[in-house]
Amino acid sequence: MLKAIAIIAIMLAVGLAGVLVFALTKPDTFRVERSLALKAPADAIYPLVADFHRWTAWSPYEDRDPAMKRIFGRTASGKGATYAWDGNNNVGAGHMEILEASTPSKLRIKLDFERPFEGHNTAEFTFVPQGDATLVTWAMYGPAPFMSKVMQVFINMDNMIGKDFEAGLTSLKKLTEKK
Repeated sequence: MLKAIAIIAIMLAVGLAGVLVFALTKPDTFRVERSLALKAPADAIYPLVADFHRWTAWSPYEDRDPAMKRIFGRTASGKGATYAWDGNNNVGAGHMEILEASTPSKLRIKLDFERPFEGHNTAEFTFVPQGDATLVTWAMYGPAPFMSKVMQVFINMDNMIGKDFEAGLTSLKKLTEKK
């Protein structure tokens, strides 16, 4: 019986070591990006993203906790605008600040998560005219600390976050194309 327990313990230790070593092979940074062409001019889409008050109309994260607390900074939109949230386990807590606002072509946002996991990333939206449409790209990138790398062994972050970005871009499309 003791021999069986020892064999199981050794197998678990080897498995855990394997996961940790595999995690070390993951990149030190990550990037998730999705794009969608919207049949609307950039100057019609840009204000919906540059004003955090308007995210409730399209962001896939806004519906996940009806009781989520939101705090908006003094600046309503553009560079310097801030937004903090505190919600359930589906949305966690964190804050954002628009660092760069190049109307109507680009927004760069400092994105800090407090829970369920701490993270310090950058979100970026670009708006590129293409004839009668605008190619909108939503990206998030940042460092991948060791715990993030361990999570990536079991969870495909690109697929998980990418689905949310796709949903948000689709909502922006519906919102801007219905006019």
